[in-house]
Amino acid sequence: MKFVKLESRGGNYLVVASNIAWLRTAENGQTNVGMVGGQPLLVTGSIEEVAQKITDGIAANG
Repeated sequence: MKFVKLESRGGNYLVVASNIAWLRTAENGQTNVGMVGGQPLLVTGSIEEVAQKITDGIAANG
């Protein structure tokens, strides 16, 4: 499993990258991260920033 660290205003998440289904722009510079079989997570950063964190996290965990 490859984990990706995503920050939120209420705390941080370590998310299994293969469980991320979609990204959607939210309010106040935040992004909703859709999770397979679960509720979306609200994380900080634009959709592009979050997508880059996910891509970098997958690459770093090789």
